[in-house]
Amino acid sequence: ARHSRLAATERTLLYRTPDSQSRAPGVMRPLEESELEQVLTKLFSFVGKNIENILQRTDAPHSLRLHKKRVYYVRDDVMKRAVSIGRDQLVSLGLCIGKFTHSDKFKLMVGALDLLAAHAKYKMWVKPTSEMSFLYGNHLLKSGLGRISENTPANAGVVIYSMSDIPIGFGVAAKSTQDCRKLDPS
Repeated sequence: ARHSRLAATERTLLYRTPDSQSRAPGVMRPLEESELEQVLTKLFSFVGKNIENILQRTDAPHSLRLHKKRVYYVRDDVMKRAVSIGRDQLVSLGLCIGKFTHSDKFKLMVGALDLLAAHAKYKMWVKPTSEMSFLYGNHLLKSGLGRISENTPANAGVVIYSMSDIPIGFGVAAKSTQDCRKLDPS
């Protein structure tokens, strides 16, 4: 039985193409076209046209890389130095901004908060009384809303700030700015 398992493993190794090796889950690689489209679409919903400032930085060039189904925002000079680290030993590199789920959908993670906050198009500020409720995962009600940026449309990506301008999260606005003014506090 052991011999047959070894033979099956050898057959698998023999038929592995160079293309399938580059797509192994443990290899840090550039994003494919479909993956890049998903990531940029998600980022665009939060930062709008400011996405150009994220991708084409003049101070230090950055790029997006995929490693073990996680997307990293990495400075190019750091990435060149990381070549000397073995693939198995590499745990993380740069800023983890999100991951691909098992169904290959991209989800932003809290690591992207600083990046989104620096380039956010729409913002909301939370009152101190509702801050902990939001941090524990509850929705933000109008009674807990301190301020909202002008002309925020419904279903737009927003970055949530405390009243002292500290980014604490991000999400999707259920109502537009005009609708929020018309609603009752609860």
